[in-house]
Amino acid sequence: MTGPCSFETVEIPAPVPDDLADGEVLLQVLAGGLCGTDRPYYQGSVSTWAESDDLIPGFPMHEIVGEVVAARTTDHQVGDRVVGWATRLNGLQELIITEGSSVHAYDSSLRPAEAIALQPLACVIYAVERLGDVSGQHCAVIGQGPIGVLFSHVLKNARARKVTGVDRIDRRDILGDFGVDDPVFLSSGRWAAALTDDEDRPDVIVEAVGHQVSTLTHAVAAARPLGRILYFGVPDDSVYPIDMEKMVRKHLTLISGSTLERRRVLAAAGEYVKAHPDLIRTLVTHEFKVDATAEAYRTAFTPMSGQLKVVITMGD
Repeated sequence: MTGPCSFETVEIPAPVPDDLADGEVLLQVLAGGLCGTDRPYYQGSVSTWAESDDLIPGFPMHEIVGEVVAARTTDHQVGDRVVGWATRLNGLQELIITEGSSVHAYDSSLRPAEAIALQPLACVIYAVERLGDVSGQHCAVIGQGPIGVLFSHVLKNARARKVTGVDRIDRRDILGDFGVDDPVFLSSGRWAAALTDDEDRPDVIVEAVGHQVSTLTHAVAAARPLGRILYFGVPDDSVYPIDMEKMVRKHLTLISGSTLERRRVLAAAGEYVKAHPDLIRTLVTHEFKVDATAEAYRTAFTPMSGQLKVVITMGD
């Protein structure tokens, strides 16, 4: 990335096995997924989560599938195909070095462009674990993009009584495939304002949009007393104001955090997909070759009906 919304192909020295530190692996990248976390970087914003303002080659991409070329860990062998995180956010390269603890082998029957979905699914599984028991409860997910629909699917399969999906993009034609019982085609603010009594209000709300204060504010307004709110994703700003009056009076719990135990939850995502084989085929809607990178990013960050996960393929 040479500037906001701008890419060019460059040649740099290839990483070699001698560059690996203990616990790291060298991967040939086969595919990469575009995630909402990448959007502010792509648009030119600086996040407190970035290690540097420098536009390093391969940036911004962290969801990757690759083949192990070399390893300084016994957890991976040369030739393994793995999915997970490019821990330097530089996955848009032919070869990258990443932490071995952030990737895991996947079912070889999956194409790389399909296997990429295991990374966001692992994040969602870990987050839902942190919510605790949701069985018999009304859960709402604000944002029904690729992450939001995965939350809807996982919550429904965790025996939520009802799943409400809220999005300004009209995806009502496909949300039933992801377990959404109540698709709401409204802004989160209008949805929250329309809730009139506690019987309408969710026990659990997942804010799966990120990047602004307003949706978290709407989640606090919409939640049932004693409810739980999960803020998912990476904030663009280090400080978010929150309505503590409502938080205290409604006795709400706010949960946040990034994904830990990455190899464990990547393995869990693989098992989840085996149990729900149609999930990936429904989730991955757009595939681009690496020479169409600019078009892939424009597509991923211009939400529209019929679009969910956008993937860039660099190998077979």
